[in-house]
Order: sequence, then C-alpha cells, then structure tokens
Amino acid sequence: MVTKYRTAEAVTPGHPDKLCDLISDMVLDDMLAHDPHAHVAAETCAAGDTVMVFGEINSHDGHKPNVGSIVRHAFRTVGYTDPSYGATADGVRVIDGMRAQSAEIDAAVGDADGAGDQGVMVGHATGATETMLPPETELARQLAARLWEARANGIGWLRPDGKTQVTLQVDGGRTALDSILISTQHDPGMTPAAIRGCVSMYIVDPVLAAHPELDAADWRLDVNPSGSFVLGGPEGDAGLTGRKIVVDQYGPSIPVGGGAFSGKDPSKVDRSAAYMARHIAVSLVHARLCHEATVRLAYGIGIAEPTDVSVDTHGTGIADDAILSAAVRDVFDLTPRGIIDALDLRRPIYADTALHGHFGRPELPWERPSDPGILRSAVEARL
Repeated sequence: MVTKYRTAEAVTPGHPDKLCDLISDMVLDDMLAHDPHAHVAAETCAAGDTVMVFGEINSHDGHKPNVGSIVRHAFRTVGYTDPSYGATADGVRVIDGMRAQSAEIDAAVGDADGAGDQGVMVGHATGATETMLPPETELARQLAARLWEARANGIGWLRPDGKTQVTLQVDGGRTALDSILISTQHDPGMTPAAIRGCVSMYIVDPVLAAHPELDAADWRLDVNPSGSFVLGGPEGDAGLTGRKIVVDQYGPSIPVGGGAFSGKDPSKVDRSAAYMARHIAVSLVHARLCHEATVRLAYGIGIAEPTDVSVDTHGTGIADDAILSAAVRDVFDLTPRGIIDALDLRRPIYADTALHGHFGRPELPWERPSDPGILRSAVEARL
C-alpha cells in the first residue's frame, strides 16, 4: 500500500488576509442590517498603518457604511490595540473607496433572479469526521482556534497573528499524524523554548487529546521554525481580501472553484452557491447515500438555473453519481433566489464566518442537513 500525505493549513483572525476578510464582511453586514436586499462587493487591502476599502454597493435606502468606524472595530476585534504591535485601531489610516454598483450588473442580477457572476463552486463533506471536514483541515482549524482562544484566555505574550499546518499520513484505512507546524506572533523577549513549551502544553496537547482515533505515535512538532515572530499583522505583511480561499474551504485535497467569499452579498454565487454545495454534500452524507461527496455547481451571470450540477462520491455512493446528481436537481432549488431563501442568507451573519470559519459549524444554516427521507426518495425514483 502506498502512503499518501495530506496537508492543510489555517490562520488566526489576526492574520492580515483574515483581517481584510473580516473588514469586508463587516461592511457587508452593515449593509444587510439596513437593507437585506443590498448588493455588496467589498474588497479590503491593508499594509502598515493604512487600510483601503473599495468596491461596489447598492441598496434601496441609499445607505453608505461608515468605513472608518468599521475598520477600527475590526482592528479592535482581532486585538490590534497595542501601539507596540504597529498598526492599531486608533492609529490606522483609512481610505474609503466604496462606490455605487454598476447599473449593468444591477440590471442583470435584479433581485437575485439571475446569478451575480459566472463561476464554478464546490462543496464537500466526508463521514470521516464529526464536522464532515477532511481530517487534516479539521485539525489545522482546531489548532488555530485553540491558539486564538489561548490569547483571549490569558496567555498575554501571544499576539494576534498566527498560522497552523497539519500533515497526515494515509495508508489504506490507517491515518497517522506526520507533523504539526505552528507559527505564532509573540511579544519580544520570549525564548524559543518557552514558546514551544507553552504551545505544546496549551495548544497542541489538548487538540490531540480530543482525537484518540489518530495514530500519533511518531510525529514532529515545529514551532516558529523561522525564528522570532514579533512583527505581524498588516505591519509585517500586506493583507488582502480573498487570499485565503483554500483555508476558507476544505484544504488543498479538495478542488476549489476559485471565487472568494468575504465581502460578497448572497446574490454572488461565489458565496451563496458554495454554501449550497456544502449543504448538499452534507445532506448526501447525512442521508447515508454516500460516505464522501464533492458537489460542483456552475452558473452564468444573469442566468438563474445552474449550467452544471455534478456529484462525485469517490466510489462511496449507493447509486451511480449521475443518479445522485439528477436527484439533487430534483430536490434542491438551485437558483440564486432559491438558495438565498432556503439558507436564509439575507442577514448580517458574515463577519462571524470571517472570524471563525465558513464550514464545520453546526450553527450555520448550510451545515444543517436537509430531510434525508426526501433525498432518499428522489434517488429511489431515479433508479
């Protein structure tokens, strides 16, 4: 049996790209709070003490968000308040480049009858984990979440920026931990040994203890392998909305359609159809129609129905993938309006996804499976 390696990474909310995602989604939430039918495409870039928010908005009441206030709130939320960190909530310089949405795009989309753009979206679910995320992705995210919580819970020398990476060995039915990499921003004066000891005890050990099914007999831990990591966030690296699309989804083992999520209202199928594709995949696995599912949806701008609906069960389905694909079309309304209504997407819920993740969280509507009986009946009708 050939051993395969599967690797995934995650980042904390203080990572500069994630900070930009958060700002863009805070702009979106602000617009949706005033007008649930608002159209928003908000992009953010951050470098040093300067943040620029730009893009297009349109609402029935003409509301324009207070971008400066939103940016400062985002900086406070992720912890950039100490002047020794560099850019801070009180010192950041904000450039507001938001403008009205193109009349052509507004006309094409209407009230979400047609897709807001062309694109291919992918959803995935696996029965291998409780979250239905790939194991390496789940572990990387749990480590990043634990790192973030540790800072909030009293490990004061931890700073907001951080990344995790997990590599697993997969050999037939056996999954073994190969390595964990954690890079965390820290206060000056911390020794590598102190950082490693604390990360091992308070971050890594509790996460691994929650996964007794994982073979962790022989693996490697790397903590800040590049050395000192005092300067981070936008002071250390420029950030940009939409640069963490693989982190936001399922890791590199699963295809990514290409579109980012943050800053986009639900008429943009980049976001809403990706959520629906995940919902379908979760529903297929929950209904025990397969153990693993990858769902692909494709759209054209201004066109309501998807041009492609494909299910790949990776050989685990109880019926042919073509039958499952047809059953999905039978059961789910895959028009932009149908997706928005089914998942209740016209609400200010998106900043939370930038902070804590888009998938694997049962409180999110697209993570709740549909009625398994209806889906099974649709499959049986196609046999």
